[in-house]
Amino acid sequence: MTKQAGVLIAVMVVGIGVGAFAQVALSRVSAQKRPNPDSQYRLGPDSMPQDGVPKGGIRGPFVIKSDVYPGTQHTYWVYVPAQYDPKVPTALMVFQDGQALKDENGEVRAQNVMDNLIYRREIPVMIGVFINPGRTPEQQEPSPKIGWGDGFTNRGVEYNTPDDKYARVITEELMPAIEKEYNISKDPNDRGIGGSSSGAIAAFMVAWERPNEFRKVLSIVGSFTNIHGGDVYAERVLHSRRKPIRIFLCDGRNDNRGIRNGVYDQRWDWFYQNVRLMKALSSKGYDLNYTWGMNNHGQRFGGAIFPDMMRWLWRDGPVSTDPNDMVERGFRESAAVK
Repeated sequence: MTKQAGVLIAVMVVGIGVGAFAQVALSRVSAQKRPNPDSQYRLGPDSMPQDGVPKGGIRGPFVIKSDVYPGTQHTYWVYVPAQYDPKVPTALMVFQDGQALKDENGEVRAQNVMDNLIYRREIPVMIGVFINPGRTPEQQEPSPKIGWGDGFTNRGVEYNTPDDKYARVITEELMPAIEKEYNISKDPNDRGIGGSSSGAIAAFMVAWERPNEFRKVLSIVGSFTNIHGGDVYAERVLHSRRKPIRIFLCDGRNDNRGIRNGVYDQRWDWFYQNVRLMKALSSKGYDLNYTWGMNNHGQRFGGAIFPDMMRWLWRDGPVSTDPNDMVERGFRESAAVK
């Protein structure tokens, strides 16, 4: 090989190296320019305070001790709409991870949505309960500043274990405290429960275990995965008689996709497991709605569509078609105005 040929080969090798480096650099730039999967999801006017809309109040925090999980306690807050009349049995919605769902600067702001939708008769008048996961008196209370409770409360065990223990917390410990103070409808069709992530599977579990007490489920990026065996629900749905519950699922294609220690584990794939549960519920004829976004694990997509989720879940509220019924044709003013 001549010296000139050797130089030519060397130049070619260097050229290939530079080209490959440039290609890697370009791919990194491209990745940096890729839109955030959550970037398209924003809260709309239904999630914001609106002029002229009577504002409900948030009462609490209150604390109940737990016999189901001895040594722990649950903190909760109660949303009371301006239209609440203690003489009238009232609908109920219970939210897990209450501190996050009611956060005034958060990604759901459930109390604003209820204010607006109740006022416009798009959902019935309802009490809202925001309950946090259990903790010992020594453990910190979950909050927007310190987190939702994973690793420092009983959240992981309570919300993700597919048994009836958390259903007992809600029906045997929370509900007696709520019913003592408020006139809650006894009709299970007037009772809904919801949450995000592990709070969503917890909500589903309550309705699944106690359908005679709760029949509406709102699930945002539900953790129907193998945190504590929660991926069993698709099989349970398929192998059980259909229960009288209504479910709205939402999740995103960029939710946690099951990569653990560099290996794919389908039982830890949030999106796959949500779709699997949807297919099981559909095949059994459940009253089901679902939608899939592009979102990461979190509440950005669910918060953006939360008003529509609430409208759909509560769509069968009583309605008058009498054209002379001027009460029906008016907005729901506060009880004090009536």
